[in-house]
Amino acid sequence: MTSTTTGHVHTEAFDDGYLQVSPLHKIYYHQYGKADGKPVMFLHGGPGSQTSIANTVFFDPSVYRVVLLDQRGSGKSRPIAEIKENTTQLLVQDVETLREKLGIKKWHMVFGGSWGSTLALAYAETHPRVVGSLVLRGIFLGEKQEVAKSTSGSLSGQLRPQEYEEFLSYLPEEKRGDPLQAFHEMFVGEDRVKAEEAARVWVKWEKSTSTLLLDEDALAKLDEDNYSIRFATMETHYFVNGAFLEDQQLCKNAYKLKGIPVSIVQGRYDIVCAPDSAWRLHKALPESKLYWIPDAGHSSTEPSTFKKLVEICDEYAKSDLHL
Repeated sequence: MTSTTTGHVHTEAFDDGYLQVSPLHKIYYHQYGKADGKPVMFLHGGPGSQTSIANTVFFDPSVYRVVLLDQRGSGKSRPIAEIKENTTQLLVQDVETLREKLGIKKWHMVFGGSWGSTLALAYAETHPRVVGSLVLRGIFLGEKQEVAKSTSGSLSGQLRPQEYEEFLSYLPEEKRGDPLQAFHEMFVGEDRVKAEEAARVWVKWEKSTSTLLLDEDALAKLDEDNYSIRFATMETHYFVNGAFLEDQQLCKNAYKLKGIPVSIVQGRYDIVCAPDSAWRLHKALPESKLYWIPDAGHSSTEPSTFKKLVEICDEYAKSDLHL
């Protein structure tokens, strides 16, 4: 029986491999669950994060065919942290290329949290006919005001002042007015030792703000091979380029999702992706369901957020949206 505390248990992937999506990039994908089940596209956050079997816990393996991919420059995809030929539009194209390769006519669900919610919306607005439903968590719309709230400390710095001061003090005083640009210049600069050190500072700051209660386990990822530099490079690449979206593009184009069931799960105390973005998206999609999680921040692993996501995915498992 499913537990909304621990989620669903999957065995090892029944399929995995690489897909060459350009002369430069090849993306890694893996599939779990029921090979002929209702297909789910899971989109990871960041930009610059990665996927693993841990991401399958929301989906019943007796019902769902769960497809995971590491986006360009991320995870096992190659080249690592490559910002050339790396835009939102190309990531959208990669999801569609993978769908066609796997012979999937239509996604039963596209599931995305944080940056994954941005990419899920961009994909669904570009290819609405192949999206049966959307489950979105910790909404990020790729807007300049959202990035500014996070990196300038206008919100997070007030709630996590000690951590923000540590983050900002890494920079020379003259660079602190625009920490996003300053850190990004280091990540793509020639001094790789400095880049890796700075990346660890960047990721530590983000991880320290991702949960209502500090998650020491999340900070352990800082020491994994290539994680910090990959995450920080990709994330700042997208942030300094406005996520390669027109400002407010996703809300303006939300009308293209008419008829697609959308569930939004948002931590009330999310200081990575502030809750007003979820509210604005909900207003742009008046038929969507918005679930406020009163005792959570940003992470999908926080107990009440996790429970709600499992419940929603179990409910969608009963539908025939993919037909």
